[in-house]
This record gives sequence, C-alpha cells and structure tokens, in this order.
Amino acid sequence: MIARLRSLTIQWTFLVPVLAVVLLALTWGRDLPGAVVALVTVVLAGSVLAAVHHAEVVAHRVGEPFGSLVLAIAVTIIEVALIVTLMADGGAKSATLARDTVFAAVMITCNGVVGLCLLAASLRHGTAVFNPEGTGAALATVATLATLSLVLPTFTTSKPGPEFSSVQLTFAALSSLILYGLFVATQTVRHRDYFLPITRQGGVIETDHADVPTARTAWLSLALLGLALVGVVGLAKGVSPTVESGVAAAGLNQAVVGVIIALLVLLPETIAAVRSARRDRVQTSLNLALGSAMASIGLTIPAVALASVWLSGPLVLGLSAIHMVLLALTVVVSSLTVVPGRATPLQGGVHLVLFAAYLELAINP
Repeated sequence: MIARLRSLTIQWTFLVPVLAVVLLALTWGRDLPGAVVALVTVVLAGSVLAAVHHAEVVAHRVGEPFGSLVLAIAVTIIEVALIVTLMADGGAKSATLARDTVFAAVMITCNGVVGLCLLAASLRHGTAVFNPEGTGAALATVATLATLSLVLPTFTTSKPGPEFSSVQLTFAALSSLILYGLFVATQTVRHRDYFLPITRQGGVIETDHADVPTARTAWLSLALLGLALVGVVGLAKGVSPTVESGVAAAGLNQAVVGVIIALLVLLPETIAAVRSARRDRVQTSLNLALGSAMASIGLTIPAVALASVWLSGPLVLGLSAIHMVLLALTVVVSSLTVVPGRATPLQGGVHLVLFAAYLELAINP
C-alpha cells in the first residue's frame, strides 16, 4: 500500500508540471472565463506542490546549502523574467512594478517565511536552533542590498522623484551583482559549514539518513522543477487580471495585486522552508528565506537596469516613508533574532506580526 501511494505521488509530480506548461501555452495572453480561471488555479496549486517535491529531491542529491540555492535562484530568475515582461507591456503604469515586487519579496521572506519557520520549529522542538554566523551574513547582505537599491533612490537629488540617475542605477546594479556573487561564494565554497543545519549541541548535520537519489533522478527532478516554476509564475500572471478585478471590486489598493502575485510565486519556497523547519532543519529554512530575498534584489535590480536601456518611462525604485520604517524595523528585529542562534515562539510571532502589518498597510495605506 505504501509503495503504491509513493508510486502515485511520483506520477502526479511528473505529470502536473507538464500539464501546467501546456495550460500556460494555451492560455497565455488571453482573457480567461471563470471556469478556466478555476482550472488554472487548481493546476497552479498542483505545480506549487510538485515544485516543492522536485526541489527536495534535488536538494537531497546535492546537499546543503546547494539545494536551497537551486530553488531560490530558479524561482527568482523566472520571477525576474516575468517582471521585465510586464514592464515591457505595462508602459508608465509599470514604473513601480520592480520596486513593489522586490519589496514584497523581502517582507514575505524575511517576516512571513522566517516567522512561520521559527514558529513551526520552536512549537515542535521547544526552540529553533540555527547558525548565527551564516544567518547573520545573509541578513547583512539583504539589508545592504535593500538599502542601496530601495532606500537611497528616495533621497538622491540627481534626478527628480524617487529615481536613480543612469550612473547611480548602474552602480546599484553592479553592487547588487558583486554582493550576491560574494555571498554565493561564501555560502558554497569558503564557509559552507556556516550554512549547514546544526544539532542542538552545535554539531553540523552534513547529510540526512535517507537514500540519496540517483544522478538521473536528480537531473529529471531539476528539469521538472524548472517546468513547475515556469508554470507557477506564468499561471500566476494568467490569473492576475481576475485578481485585479477582484481587488478593484473590493475597493482595495492596487498594490495588493503585487502582494498576491508575490505570495503565489513564493509558495514553493515557503512550503519547502516550513517542511525543513518541522524536521528541525531551521538553517535550511533560513537559507531559503533570506536567500530568496537576496536573489530577488541581487538579480532583479541588474535586470531592470539593463531593461531600462530600451524600456520607455520612469523606473521608480525608492520606497515610501511607511515602507522604509517597516524595512528598518525588520532589519532591527531580524538582527536581534539572529544573534543568539536560537529562537522561541515569541520571535516567530514578532516576525509574523510585522508581516501582518505590511499586509494591513498594503490594504489600507
């Protein structure tokens, strides 16, 4: 019976990503009726679960922290492609799209995902334990990238409004790439042990006891992970007009649309991170959360900087005063969470309250 259930799981996780891409090709750029939107939503949810499954297979094959890095970069590259595509199609109304998407990703990962993981691990195991050296390095990089790319444009004077001049945008893009490259080198080469899960006695957990997938299985899962993520992001864009209509009908702020789409896109990482936290692999969860925030900034800013060469219209990157306060509070609270190397349900609750505040202000600015 167990073998049969496992076989069924493998079958649907193989079929759903292919179905998602086929459905995406059939619905791309079209106005979708209600029945099709419902079908797209179901396939979207299945693609999220399939992406999590294949990401875990790849992660088990390559080990940590490479597994977390694969999922974070894969999601972000597809997300960046979606942002650039929407900017090319959106005209002037897409001026703040990159800023809103990147900031939403930072708040979702650093508060929503981190809060859920700390809460899940501490409720199940008493406290959530992780490596403060690795997590602190990731947090410092995220804080620096966010400040350089999203805060400074509000205060620069070379160009009117919360925008960078061409020279400033080039500097921000190059700085983002350099910092992200340095972090990846630190995470995977020079100080890999800082980003491995640890035991409650402080020892490093190199591998799990389960059988390691074969190279063929891992490559197949990597390909299906890519298909599943393309399906997640593309189908999320497909249902976005319905989301926009619903948001407008409810009289909510337009920024809510970006938050909803970001939540959908980040679902695979969120589920994978919470699963790791429940298995007492909190460091893996934090690698996923902070790595996603870092990749979102470190890859999106250079991409939109390059795209701005041929895209018309302004590129607004500077945050509003309210969002800068939320970002500053997130950095301070995250620093206090990271320093001890362990967390209780209180820390998880604090991060989730900050995330709730972000959502509430997105709805009622």
